[in-house]
Amino acid sequence: MSGASPELTLYLRRWCHLCDELLDALQPLIDGRNVTVREIDIDEHPEFEPFYGEHIPVLCAGGRELCRHRLDSEAVAAYLLESRA
Repeated sequence: MSGASPELTLYLRRWCHLCDELLDALQPLIDGRNVTVREIDIDEHPEFEPFYGEHIPVLCAGGRELCRHRLDSEAVAAYLLESRA
């Protein structure tokens, strides 16, 4: 990356317990790192409904899906290493 902090995008629904669990599990992986997590509630952005529907949470980095439903800590760690976060 060119000096910019890595950004993860989490597609979620605010009422979703799996989304809460993924966020809780993600926090220790990004604590102390300059990582931005952008949360997109698909209930507020209906344009994402056809892509994600009930298949949330989905964590992405750029255009790449890192995990869906549950945190894949290995995929996130690999992304952070690759982005030097």
